[in-house]
Amino acid sequence: MSNTYKERALKYLEIEWATYIERFNRWPAEERLKRVKAQGYGQFRDMLAHVLAWWQEGMEIIHAIAEGREYERKKYNFDVFNAEAVAKYKNWDEAEFLAHFEKTRQKAAADLRSMNEAAWENRRVRVWVNGVFIHHAREHLVASSRFLILDMLQNEWKPYIEDFEKIGDKEAFLKKQGVGNFREMLGHVIGWWDEGEHIITGILKDPNFKWQDRDTDAVNAELIVKYKKLSDAETQKQFESKRQAMIKLVNELPEEAFTNRDIEGWLAADVVEHFDDHAIHG
Repeated sequence: MSNTYKERALKYLEIEWATYIERFNRWPAEERLKRVKAQGYGQFRDMLAHVLAWWQEGMEIIHAIAEGREYERKKYNFDVFNAEAVAKYKNWDEAEFLAHFEKTRQKAAADLRSMNEAAWENRRVRVWVNGVFIHHAREHLVASSRFLILDMLQNEWKPYIEDFEKIGDKEAFLKKQGVGNFREMLGHVIGWWDEGEHIITGILKDPNFKWQDRDTDAVNAELIVKYKKLSDAETQKQFESKRQAMIKLVNELPEEAFTNRDIEGWLAADVVEHFDDHAIHG
């Protein structure tokens, strides 16, 4: 289990984060600014400074745990921490800053790869690795990648049913999600995956493809009615079948599909954002 998690974490550093800046820069200037502002930053390098600061913070703690050293347990004021990160690099030359970002990424990958295997079993190590390298990538998703979308489908959505079964208070989770039972929850996900696949394949066949924006509440209500008629077993079977279909779709997408704002946007919303909207925390 730990080795699989280690390899997953390394792929985030060596694939997802390695191409992060390049992918972002594919967008037109106006789109880039729009996406950065949506993240709450005035410019892209400020967001990178934030990411960089958490990498450095996380790696200091990970090193300490791996080496059996004591380290300071902090209560973070996130606004202060993030503001200090932005201020720290404010006057750096652009090329120097980007080179520092890349050097830090490479060092983090090398250090994690050579870290003793026992450290990967430590819960706190995994919490920090997940927080600053894995979850952080989707928290600051400004340009979807094939890697990230597939990783979500294969590592987050795959155990979704199993994770639900581990929840102590299932009723509280379902109530928070606004559904009466887990079958309705799965049906909701399946329905929006169907919608996303329909639109993505439509665009691929015809660049001028137009779809009708559907009322979200109405669609969700229709899905509840539809999946009330099915058994739990049939719904779970459909969920897994649809997850596999989404993996196939993403694997077969041409690379240029990820620079199409509509396709990229549906993948981000359907696979990444939707998971965090309905994440199960056992």
